[in-house]
Amino acid sequence: MLTAKQHELIRFIQQRLEETGISPSFEEMKEALDLKSKSGVHRLISALEERGFIRRLANRARALEVIRMPEDAVPSSKHAVPANDAIPMARAARPVIPQPANDVIEVPLHGRIAAGAPIEALEGRSSMPVPAALLGPGEHYALEVSGDSMIEAGIFDGDYALVRRTDTARDGEIVVALIRNEEATLKYLRRENGMIRLDPANGAYDPQIYAPHEVVVQGKLAGLLRRYH
Repeated sequence: MLTAKQHELIRFIQQRLEETGISPSFEEMKEALDLKSKSGVHRLISALEERGFIRRLANRARALEVIRMPEDAVPSSKHAVPANDAIPMARAARPVIPQPANDVIEVPLHGRIAAGAPIEALEGRSSMPVPAALLGPGEHYALEVSGDSMIEAGIFDGDYALVRRTDTARDGEIVVALIRNEEATLKYLRRENGMIRLDPANGAYDPQIYAPHEVVVQGKLAGLLRRYH
């Protein structure tokens, strides 16, 4: 059995597909369901997908297909079946072809960041497109990873780290740490004996220990992008 919000979402998706042939964007779904963030939309879509009501079309950004409607779904008045239960032939014969919704966000790309020894934090003016599904609430930027000290966390040289801007973090979170106001690195953050310890995820590297005033958190890892050559 679906929740009220799941019912509301699948009806909205089906209605938009019937009207335009294009699945709604996450922003449109968020507004239609009066949700506070897109993360709520992600959860609803995942639940509907797990239950076999919708599916995401491979290799097409944000394209959704309704596989089946719930048996107790009530059609909207705009798309209600006529009283004599006859479905107009024109509508029945018209295939619904979902098209990708352009739910992509341009985020600033700020140079390279070390996943080994700290390197200079580069500020750039370029940007890169990122699927909104990889980002949660807040302001984000991207950094190209340089080095191999985080490979045991699945972060490799040449990856793009998607970072949510914040100046606070809990112990054990992967952060962008600005060291002595001149170098930046991507590491696990931990506090120990009044000091800041930046831990790698590679046994070949040692932790880096600094006084609290030497380290400024500039963001937390939100996601990764990887290019395959």
